[in-house]
Amino acid sequence: MLNSSDTFIEKVVELKRVIKVVKGGKRLKLYACVVVGDGAGGIGVGHAKSTAVADAIKKATGIARKSMVKVDVTRGTILHTVKGKFSASHVLLKPALTGTGIIASSPVRAVCEAVGIRNILTKSLGSNNPTNLAWATIDALQSVRPVAVVAEMRNKPVEYFTRKRHEENKSNPEEKSNKENQET
Repeated sequence: MLNSSDTFIEKVVELKRVIKVVKGGKRLKLYACVVVGDGAGGIGVGHAKSTAVADAIKKATGIARKSMVKVDVTRGTILHTVKGKFSASHVLLKPALTGTGIIASSPVRAVCEAVGIRNILTKSLGSNNPTNLAWATIDALQSVRPVAVVAEMRNKPVEYFTRKRHEENKSNPEEKSNKENQET
């Protein structure tokens, strides 16, 4: 649980009218789904109903703050490709290079921005219900393994995974041309 004094990023994922038919007529309420994040790996989703828009958003925000979880974000992206599922919604998240931005639908974008991800490629599969997509995105982000765990599993140093790939690609063409010259 995070401190209440921290600044949070709040995004409304879905806001809709819900009508319940009763014996005397119809009862109108408003449904709100809100994503709350701290921009550093903490994320939570909450949804609530109320008769007023502001009350529904306030209730959902309180629920989201109470249900926050921590996910692993490395240099503004994720470490590896992951899939998430909630109900009939499926989400595929892929890491992206710096400068790519967030390529995602609005519910997935809201979750990624709130958690602090700046570069990611996503694809939503199955149902496109905004609330379910937000939960599926959190499910996917929770399955991202931290760098230290992956390094330990593969018996490699942590630096192997944290250095930038494009720096390796810049050094490799020079080494390749030197090897070709030596062979001929």
